[in-house]
Amino acid sequence: MAHTRKKTILALTGAVLLTSALTACGSNNNNGNAANANASKSPEASQTAAAESPAASNDASSERYEKPVTLKLMIDNQTSTEGIKAVADEIEKRYNIKTEFDLRPGGDEGDNLVKTRLATGEMDDLSFYNSGSLFKALQPEKYFLDLTSEPFMQNVMDSFLPTVSVDGKTYAAPSGASQAGAWLYNKKAYAELGLSVPTTWDELKANSDKIKAAGKTAVIGSYKDSWTSQLIVLADYANVQGDAPTFADDFTNNKAKFADTPAALRSFQKLAEMKDYMNKDYLATTYDQALKMLVDGTGVQYPMLTFALSNIFATYPDKIDDIGVFAQPADSADKTALTVWMPAGIAIYKDGKNVEAAKKWINFFASPDGMAILATKAKPEGPYVIKGATLPDDAYAGVKEMMPYFDNSKNAPALEFLSPLKGPSLPQLTVEVGAGMKSPEDNAKAYDKDVEKQAKQLGISGW
Repeated sequence: MAHTRKKTILALTGAVLLTSALTACGSNNNNGNAANANASKSPEASQTAAAESPAASNDASSERYEKPVTLKLMIDNQTSTEGIKAVADEIEKRYNIKTEFDLRPGGDEGDNLVKTRLATGEMDDLSFYNSGSLFKALQPEKYFLDLTSEPFMQNVMDSFLPTVSVDGKTYAAPSGASQAGAWLYNKKAYAELGLSVPTTWDELKANSDKIKAAGKTAVIGSYKDSWTSQLIVLADYANVQGDAPTFADDFTNNKAKFADTPAALRSFQKLAEMKDYMNKDYLATTYDQALKMLVDGTGVQYPMLTFALSNIFATYPDKIDDIGVFAQPADSADKTALTVWMPAGIAIYKDGKNVEAAKKWINFFASPDGMAILATKAKPEGPYVIKGATLPDDAYAGVKEMMPYFDNSKNAPALEFLSPLKGPSLPQLTVEVGAGMKSPEDNAKAYDKDVEKQAKQLGISGW
């Protein structure tokens, strides 16, 4: 699993979004939560909540077909479908709607197949596809049903909507749990050293000073796998947006750069500030070795995507509750927010023969009921973006710690979900900054040049 995820993310350092990595091992189909107050509720309790939701109370959506209706669902063949099939089975029982899975290849081959199907009018009734700029590149307004006014969309958190919307209209519902770019930390080591979760960057550095003084590695570096060097920069985007709300659009339209936007440049500066806290062999340390350091407590903090929680659970199941999660801190506590990797979207082909049945399908799937069933087959690696969906009792402790950032609307999608631009040289540039070989200012400028090349290749207006 870890090997597959690493290979996928490496491929994403070009024009492809980091969200593809999350889909590849089924993480977009895991389960999360929408309210910390409900975190301890059982699936049965969440189903009660679903019965009271706008989607569940929609009379038309609760009607059962007399004769079976079969929907075809196109989905990446790298996505774990066990949970989706469990929900589909329940949909069949309730509504007499059968689901036929149409597995497509991943990567460019799969993207080309989707585009061909759309262009030739042969798309399946339902499709799971990455949210964010890859989805918008499909021209959803041309091919997919406008879901903006559908009752089930009232269940969807606002933070997800921009990733599947064009000109104020929404064309997909979320397929499951989110993930986050954040900091994993060893809770036992924090307790032993009397540390509290930092809410500012200075507090993070103060914690790191105490960890280092205790003879432990304060910040784990795993630059042997160069993709991991990006996380401090990528995980800072929610904080960047707090200071520069229009940065994503301005960045896409060549009106803002990392080097000349103080909040964005700060992401590179934060990376540089962590060098003295890292393990001495950070250039030779791999992702898998980093996880071992974290669970052993020889390393205490690790900036990483929260899919790592599933990797830890698979390899060190008895240690998973020792691992917590906190958002990368901003310079002031009131601006600290969690950067979220959104789940894939579920879209309805608007020229399909079973549009009403497809609506009914999503109505159930994208509900607390649907998420509760999903949770029986896979642990969430982040909160749900479905209102009222609750975490299973055995959810990772780290995921539970992420809930306040959702409860208090202190989160934002990662930049990859808001802009199609992600220069392919970012891992190399962040290794250089993190290792002290280049300055944050120089490599922010270098990254802007890298992005310019990509923007011209993509033919984006304004470049």
